Amino acid sequence: MPDRLDGIKACVFDAYGTVFDYASAAAQCRDALGDKFAALTALWRDKQLQYTWLRSLQRSHADFWRVTGDALDYALETLDVHDPALRERLMACYLQLDVFPEVPATLERLRAAGLKTAILSNGTPGMLRAAIENARIGHLLDAVISAEEAGVFKTDPRVYQLALDRLALPAAAISFQSSNAWDAYAASAFGMRVVWCNRYGQKRERLPGAPDFEVKTLAELPPLVGA
Repeated sequence: MPDRLDGIKACVFDAYGTVFDYASAAAQCRDALGDKFAALTALWRDKQLQYTWLRSLQRSHADFWRVTGDALDYALETLDVHDPALRERLMACYLQLDVFPEVPATLERLRAAGLKTAILSNGTPGMLRAAIENARIGHLLDAVISAEEAGVFKTDPRVYQLALDRLALPAAAISFQSSNAWDAYAASAFGMRVVWCNRYGQKRERLPGAPDFEVKTLAELPPLVGA
């Protein structure tokens, strides 16, 4: 197996769980959630992803902000939390997620090496803009691409195609990074080179595609793409 990816011209990142810590939304409301914090974090995320897949299959698209709110409502009801003010607080916190600590330096190193950088996410343009502004990393990104442009969510190939179109590069010249195994495998099956940032110790998927490399944090990425 090679020790790096050759011919990479751009590094494209998933947003939630990869660049931004989705768990930090509930963490900001831990004072109100108490011992339900961990359960809410997990259930909110699980339903959020499930709703993207189900809506794509049903051809019943709603944007990621709506999906995120619907998933939160499901999680709160399941955990018997009935507090409209807390609900609004949690949604507001989702626009101010923490950035993983190694992300800014990683982006700086990639750009210093002459590589383009971009985010490709299910998030709406407004959600992504808010998160990027909060993290102060906008100057380190060449493009921010929302699945809303395709009107469907990952893992539909039309979403990954958006990155090729925006960056004017073939799939083989793009290294795609995601902490979500299903996303990493789908991008690989699409034809991108893939570095799976397995932050959460997931097992490998039994799906088409296979990541080229598996890392624990994005700090390990630059040498793999020649930066």
